[in-house]
Amino acid sequence: MAYCTNRDLKDVFPSVDEYDTKTPIYGFVVDSSNRYKASNCGLVTQLFVNGENLGNAQSSSSAVDANGEWFYDDTNDVVYYNNSAVNPNDMLVESGDDWDSIRTRYISNASKYLDSRLDGRLPREQFKDQDGNYDYIIIRTTALIACSFLIRASQPTSEISDALFAEAEKNMLSINEGSTKLSWQITGDSSQGVIREVSVSGNLRIVDTRGQYHDIYDRIGVKVTTAGAFGTAKYSVWLKDGDNLGAERMNNSEDADYVDTINGQYQTLASGVTIRFAGDTADTATLNDKWEIEFFGKNESALDVGSPYTIHMSRR
Repeated sequence: MAYCTNRDLKDVFPSVDEYDTKTPIYGFVVDSSNRYKASNCGLVTQLFVNGENLGNAQSSSSAVDANGEWFYDDTNDVVYYNNSAVNPNDMLVESGDDWDSIRTRYISNASKYLDSRLDGRLPREQFKDQDGNYDYIIIRTTALIACSFLIRASQPTSEISDALFAEAEKNMLSINEGSTKLSWQITGDSSQGVIREVSVSGNLRIVDTRGQYHDIYDRIGVKVTTAGAFGTAKYSVWLKDGDNLGAERMNNSEDADYVDTINGQYQTLASGVTIRFAGDTADTATLNDKWEIEFFGKNESALDVGSPYTIHMSRR
């Protein structure tokens, strides 16, 4: 389970690569010929020399007989390294894990941590939006937690880590209290629609809706089917049918349910809702500009109307 990606870590904290949890190893002595060893080095799952990952370890210390080979003896806490040209004390030798593996592990841990902190009544399978992507508040909060954990691994008292975690804590609280809405949640204004630009290059744009949607649910498609300025440009509307939502019917190039000339006033959309296009006098609408407007019916249960719920209490 991963609510964010490596790219999201960089977006939240660009310097995250500085905290790759590598640990320098010092005090190498000659073990045999070109083979060196360092004691009391701590667990070594991967060895790096001057930033280069040396790959898999050998099966035993005696097998470290070629340049660049290494082995970690976990019983005696000794790492062996072979170099025929340079003394490892004159190089940067580090223990650690592959950076991609570390980030993947911390992202997984942060995702699990977020899961444990969010209200158990929130359905995890609905953290994704209509396009199958996690809501940005979930992505960002997970990335903040992962970065904070990474920094604390090497700097437990870091103020940067505290600042990142403080934002994550605030996000988790707002989700649990309902002040932050996830995409699947219905709010009191969901019947007024959420306008999303699919592909828009013209300057006449849908800026507002008016009224409340009387049906249950739809993603209505709106497209400019005649280019031009106010009084010339035309828009078409696609509504749901028995097989597809309106936006899908629009994308499938089915016949529109309604066509009208754009005039800058509130104009018919569907089920008690009107829309308004806005722009300057000289602005024009571009052919095939497209929008999706998502509606939940006005009678659907809303998240933010203060509906009570019950808990069991006892006195003793």
